[in-house]
Amino acid sequence: MSLNCNEINLILQELNLKGSFIQDIIQPGYDSLALYTYKEGGAKTVFICTAHDACRICEVRRKITKNEKPLRFMEFLRSRIKGCRINSAEQIGLERVVKLEISNAEEELNLYIRLWNNAANVILCDNNKVILDSMFRRPNKGEMTGMQFTEPAADTSKFDVADKWPVREWEGEVSEGKTYQSFNEFIDAYYSEHGAALSREALLEKAEKWFNTNLSKREAALANLENKLSSFQNAEQMKHTGDLILAYGHLIDGTSRHLECEDYETGKTVSIIIDPKLSAHENAEKYYTQYKKAVSGSEQLEHDIEIAKKQIDKLKSQYEAMKREQNPVKIEQMLRHDSKPVQQQKKTHPGLDYTVNGWYILVGRDANENDELLRRHVRGEDMWLHVRDFPGGYVFIKHKKDKTIPLDILLDAANLAVYYSKARNTGKTDLYYTKVKYLRRAKNGPKGMVLPTQEKNLCITPDKDRLSRLDMLLNT
Repeated sequence: MSLNCNEINLILQELNLKGSFIQDIIQPGYDSLALYTYKEGGAKTVFICTAHDACRICEVRRKITKNEKPLRFMEFLRSRIKGCRINSAEQIGLERVVKLEISNAEEELNLYIRLWNNAANVILCDNNKVILDSMFRRPNKGEMTGMQFTEPAADTSKFDVADKWPVREWEGEVSEGKTYQSFNEFIDAYYSEHGAALSREALLEKAEKWFNTNLSKREAALANLENKLSSFQNAEQMKHTGDLILAYGHLIDGTSRHLECEDYETGKTVSIIIDPKLSAHENAEKYYTQYKKAVSGSEQLEHDIEIAKKQIDKLKSQYEAMKREQNPVKIEQMLRHDSKPVQQQKKTHPGLDYTVNGWYILVGRDANENDELLRRHVRGEDMWLHVRDFPGGYVFIKHKKDKTIPLDILLDAANLAVYYSKARNTGKTDLYYTKVKYLRRAKNGPKGMVLPTQEKNLCITPDKDRLSRLDMLLNT
């Protein structure tokens, strides 16, 4: 349940914010806010929550985790009230609306904190009660920038029945062997454990559901990849069949769709499906092509399986981190970030990216990704790598000011360029590299095609150990 009017008065009395200065503002979530205040005698962090069934204002002594992206209202408050002095902090009557009168050298402002369940809000107004901005913009309620804020009138009749809302018993309460020193401390601990929206218990239940749902999806995807890999296990048989066709090609009569011959490895008679209209060499080539595809597909699937396993391990470690986390605000942030549907997650760039010893590497895997990276995600000083004489992906090493790319990073990028190209299985491979500013697009050429100048040569033999290490560093 949310705070009642008497509890709010007790909290404000303990906070004693009059004369404090607002040093900073942090908004950890869309429905919460923290004011870092200071006055002679010490600093206090005032936490404001507008979540359903957990509306409150109280002091917190734990670290408030920043949101992954600065939120609109926080940035606005920082621009208007950071450094302001709090001249008064009082509840309007018993209306569960806290009014902070604040000022700086240039203006006087009012910050209203309404702690009504299902209608909570934080609203900043000028001295004439014109709304400058609010945590939640609600046009139907007149809570938009430029609208006039109606301050609730204090209902004096409520004072006669104020004892209907008693303050929760907290003195003498003990949690984990610790006695609460103030009502603020008790309220923070109570809502951290029992608040409906931001309670640790409720969030951990949500985290468990999130984990089980995602784990089942990832395990099913892994099983599908492993099944595909098993279907490629007869790759060597394809090659052997091609060898048999060449060995017994003289038996092809041009009419039969089967070639009956003795397998020189097993001594058994086998029947091979062939196209009677094709020569022995052409029939053998069809099996060799299937063999090459199976070998290539197996290597790609093994790579994908490794990534899938790492994603499962990462998911498990994220869930374990949530279970260990004691700060419910942090758990809520972790869930909000990780449980967002894939279609709602803003992908900053196409392709893959790796972070190696502080160097950022981008990999395009096809013409579309190559073109998109070139157009929007790399700059002139970034390094570009590509294999010679084979189609494949572009690899970029992002530039670091006043830093030269180490040879080890260049070799990492080169191995990735070879792996994501048609030269993957050719062994020793030639590449060239140059800065993005020395690339020019081929006139009327295929999508993403570029012509390099001032390029340098690099010749490598793909290193499987290096690629395995890079797999561990893939930013998934």
